[in-house]
Amino acid sequence: MSSYEQLAVLAALLDEAVAAQPEADRLVAACGEPGPVPAEVARDGSRQAALLQGIAQRLRELPVGREQVDVRDEAVRLLTYDHWMVRQALNLAFTGNADTRTEAARLSLNGLGAPADRLRALRERVRRAAEAAADRGTGPG
Repeated sequence: MSSYEQLAVLAALLDEAVAAQPEADRLVAACGEPGPVPAEVARDGSRQAALLQGIAQRLRELPVGREQVDVRDEAVRLLTYDHWMVRQALNLAFTGNADTRTEAARLSLNGLGAPADRLRALRERVRRAAEAAADRGTGPG
């Protein structure tokens, strides 16, 4: 796979990851709302966590050249964080043994935070690099 093709696939996976973020962010925030968390948040959160984990796995398995290894690994770390946040939010919201510490932690949840911003910024950098490679004529066609 050429360097351009690697960048294009990496950009497409990052597009998927960024597209999944608003729902993940909404679910984490929903877990932090006062009062009982609706059961559909658990169902939707489990689906979203599986989606994020699947994208992260595809990123991990993506063969890239030396020049893209750090970018791919950073994308995996940031997406793994999103997955972890969804799982932890669900664990806090749907624990069978809620205590005051657990409830305080749950109520502090308000979304994915700065790592989500970093994933979006990384996607933009990769997208620009892929477009530049295509403009230089190193892309397909």
